[in-house]
Amino acid sequence: MTQKSFTIGALAKKAGVNVETIRFYQRRGLLVEPVKPPKGIRQYSERDVQRVRFIKQGQKVGFSLDEILELLGLEDGQHCREAQEIALRKLALIRGRIESLRTMETALSNLVETCANDSGRVSCPIIITLMGTSA
Repeated sequence: MTQKSFTIGALAKKAGVNVETIRFYQRRGLLVEPVKPPKGIRQYSERDVQRVRFIKQGQKVGFSLDEILELLGLEDGQHCREAQEIALRKLALIRGRIESLRTMETALSNLVETCANDSGRVSCPIIITLMGTSA
């Protein structure tokens, strides 16, 4: 059985990205640029398609490209504990961001409510609070 090969354009289309994304991944070391044969065109494999999809899926769940590169180093499936540690670090970071966003949401919601309740005042409670002065 012969393995399919793709041009960079076909790889990009099959993986759901654009050609510049493929080139960017190559510059970042996430994807190897195949050797260009004399008077030929570089050819990519189905494995390259899977790798680009892996990268995109990793980004969708919040991994940085550096973290994805680290995970790609474990892709043989024998390093589940290491992959889990990377994912746990990312999960803790995401949970921290969510908590921070909830705190910001509460503070901003309170400011908006204060503004609505004090609509007859000359000074805006939102502006005054953000300036760090009291009304």
